[in-house]
Amino acid sequence: MSMQGHLFGVVPFPAGGVIARAGGDFASELRTIEILEKEWRAHFAARMKQDATLTRQIVSFQANKEEPCYRWFKYKEGFSAQLAHRFLKPGAGPVLDPFAGSGTTLFAASELGLPATGIELLPIGQRIIAARLLIEREFSENDISILNEWISHKSWEKATCRLALPTLRITRGAYPEENLAALERFRACAASEAPNVRSILGFALLCVLELISYTRKDGQYLRWDHRSGRRHGEQTFNKGDIQSFAAAIVRKLREIIDDWTILHHGGLLEHARKNAPITVLAGSCLDELPKLPSGTFGTVVTSPPYCNRYDYTRTYALELAMLGVDEKALCQLRQTMLSCTVENRPKDLQAANPAWKKAVAAADDQDLLQHILQYLEKQKKAGLLNNQGIPRMVRGYFYEMACVLQELRRVVTTNATVVFVNDNVRYSGAVIPVDLILCAMAEDLGLSVQEILVLPTAKGNSSQQMGAHGREPLRKCAYVWKG
Repeated sequence: MSMQGHLFGVVPFPAGGVIARAGGDFASELRTIEILEKEWRAHFAARMKQDATLTRQIVSFQANKEEPCYRWFKYKEGFSAQLAHRFLKPGAGPVLDPFAGSGTTLFAASELGLPATGIELLPIGQRIIAARLLIEREFSENDISILNEWISHKSWEKATCRLALPTLRITRGAYPEENLAALERFRACAASEAPNVRSILGFALLCVLELISYTRKDGQYLRWDHRSGRRHGEQTFNKGDIQSFAAAIVRKLREIIDDWTILHHGGLLEHARKNAPITVLAGSCLDELPKLPSGTFGTVVTSPPYCNRYDYTRTYALELAMLGVDEKALCQLRQTMLSCTVENRPKDLQAANPAWKKAVAAADDQDLLQHILQYLEKQKKAGLLNNQGIPRMVRGYFYEMACVLQELRRVVTTNATVVFVNDNVRYSGAVIPVDLILCAMAEDLGLSVQEILVLPTAKGNSSQQMGAHGREPLRKCAYVWKG
């Protein structure tokens, strides 16, 4: 979509800041980007409002940290059940989350009696959802008593056999030897249990891997504690206490048992077993959305990957390795997921689905996006980007998101509610208003923009960006669209 009558020379700019420092053609490019951003902000001004109830805790995993069942696995990229409940209404038809993650939307919908379908590519997300469904809907008192025996007897500590932990190149040497030995003895002992118990013991392992390792999840990658001895690791980074395996696994098993007991004694477990069904489609939403029937879903609540270079195949490498993802499969996952890392290769979208011609055209016609892409390409040619893959990633992100938006418009019912949570980003001094671009493309593809709810606290950009281009807070929003 193009805005007509750009107000060049009318919009005032500060004398200092990004534009003054950019110089030459780059200053002109940045000025054009800022003018277009202001025009699009004016276009949506009546629908854009700050919402004091949307805190960073609510739109992230933080508010789930103390919630029974949601707290078991720290899925940092997820949002809270509180946020999902805000937008889910009883009777609002089947629910869809095309980026299901750990299943927050799915379980919140199911609790309200709404059948829920999720699409999730990463095996770790699929495993979290499956484990919770197993515990809530199939786990018996006898199963719980066996978990209690594991806590009281700690039989793995006396075991002599070990079941080797699968590794990837990026996970080798991740654990202190005593933790690795205990983990592998635990795996060997768990292999002899009945399927339900064995499954939950394995899930509990997934939940503690980071705690007992030399690593910490940190956005784009795993940070390595200097004690790991990895030569390419950070020599000064100290993650603090590395928990012993026994302490970590016992604490996690108790947490699971406690939450099951709360559900059981409160009568919630029986209710959970009558909750609406949850269906998980394993794969990319670009592959799975086109298979869904048109006009099916009354609500979509989701948070797609952000255009922020975060590579979930690296941050969740410990968990993926334990789930048996090998090097080849890891590379395939990285290329299959929505383009959000500098390593994503371009996808031939129209060859994949000729029906996406309309989505590609919507991205082609988005004037602000095209100016941003031109600016980034010029920065690349001038050797000014810290990674040459950034323009390709940004282009892939928005073109693929346009295809997702086209599919969502097709699969939702008339007047359905579609909610997206996302961050704006900044590269090489150019603020990329993800909220405005996605909303503009959504309009072109038949979704009506109802509200753009802005968090009261803006997100700061990276220290590298601030050093080179000055500080500029970035919006984080929840967009509410109608089908």
